[in-house]
Amino acid sequence: MSGWPILSLVTFLPMVGVALLLLMKGDSEAGRRNVLLISLATSVVTFVVSLFIWIGFDNSNPGYQFVEKMNWLNTGIAYHVGVDGISMLFVILSTFLVPFCILASWYSVEKRIKEYMIAFLLLETLMIGVFVALDIVLFYVFFEGVLIPMFIIIGVWGGKDRVYASYKFFLYTLLGSVLMLLAIMAMYWDAGTTDITVLAGHKFPANMQTWLWLAFFASFAVKMPMWPVHTWLPDAHVQAPTAGSVILAGVMLKLGGYGFLRFSLPMFPLASDYFAPFVFALSVIAIIYTSLVAMMQEDIKKLIAYSSVAHMGYVTMGIFAANTQGVQGAIFQMLSHGIVSGALFLCVGVVYDRMHTRDIDAYGGLVNNMPKYAVAFMVFTMANVGLPGTSGFVGEFLTLLGAFRANTWVALFATTGVILSAAYALWLYRRVVWGALEKESLKKLLDLSPREQLILYPLIVLTIFFGVYPAPVFDATAASVELLVNNYSAALEAAHSVAAVAN
Repeated sequence: MSGWPILSLVTFLPMVGVALLLLMKGDSEAGRRNVLLISLATSVVTFVVSLFIWIGFDNSNPGYQFVEKMNWLNTGIAYHVGVDGISMLFVILSTFLVPFCILASWYSVEKRIKEYMIAFLLLETLMIGVFVALDIVLFYVFFEGVLIPMFIIIGVWGGKDRVYASYKFFLYTLLGSVLMLLAIMAMYWDAGTTDITVLAGHKFPANMQTWLWLAFFASFAVKMPMWPVHTWLPDAHVQAPTAGSVILAGVMLKLGGYGFLRFSLPMFPLASDYFAPFVFALSVIAIIYTSLVAMMQEDIKKLIAYSSVAHMGYVTMGIFAANTQGVQGAIFQMLSHGIVSGALFLCVGVVYDRMHTRDIDAYGGLVNNMPKYAVAFMVFTMANVGLPGTSGFVGEFLTLLGAFRANTWVALFATTGVILSAAYALWLYRRVVWGALEKESLKKLLDLSPREQLILYPLIVLTIFFGVYPAPVFDATAASVELLVNNYSAALEAAHSVAAVAN
């Protein structure tokens, strides 16, 4: 596949669907059906084509593969794309989740279905672009571009407070990214290039690294989101349609973690080492505080949203532990969380479509008339807790192991999050699923439809499969992670040697 521009094909295939949708009318019943079928077909074809990236990927090669490069703006800025072991799986995750989002929106989105699907397919292109970009300006265009379709999805098809939530989401993330843009300009002036592969080997001055790291941190921390800049996330999740929440939690939260791995550690190693205790402190606070906040929620979506903030705390902790276990665990945790949290929001969408409420008190005893739903919800709840045998356990365990090697106190406090996550997750499951079926409004609810089973069952299989056999993920990421960690350690050792000679 060396001569096949597969990354460009995967990135821009959704735009073919957008072009077809623009030529259609979606206001009639037949038009609506055609819009949905074209959108689903486009997303499925994109996913199938993206699998060829994994099939043709050389796990032993730590560098970038399937590289494409051509002149773009005649100023040294190029259209430069490629994937390594770290980014490749995030491309697959992005293409994998979109078909489920379209299926989840089949009946729940009733107005402007054509515009809704155009926004989703555009969002897919931009998300994939973030993970394949090897030019920092191209990365910034994609990274900021994802805000626009998600802003529209929340603002047009969200809940009653959708306008407030969409603007809060947009302004929070945009403000942090303005600082990143300034940092990109400074990097270009210092290194004379916008090529990410070259910038990763460029030795920025120590004092410059500090300011560049803070600028990038401002953007990535909001995207994750890290405590205390996480407050936009619960509002966005609650107001977003089900599919919007799936993509928001499944992929968009991972953009920040990916940014730390792609920029902060390799390009600013001295600053990353200096600020690691700061990141550890924020991560531990996020794990404990937002878990406690989750226990107090009465809205199912809000509880899962705060749970996501806590789980992203494990990710940042693992990344800045800067050892193989921590980084591998952080990557696995992001991939697992993408599947599990997306599935949890899909489970919420199932009952919301029937009851049109997310209040926990409105439910209870669903196991009596929705046993298939109860089993699916249980699997994802257990994975969210980190039960051994599910994908959630592998990532959490490795990040804690990596943190223990870096700082035992950080690992000790972070481990309390495992207990707290079990408390709020099991509390939610007990109130929604167990108990007697007493509420009259719940007695007529039907179990999972064939469409809903098609959505949830593959996610169950993956959650258990990667919990039992995580090797495919580790095989793909091992070489690139080892290169990243070794380069990071070598940069620190060189700096310490220079400091020792100077003293």
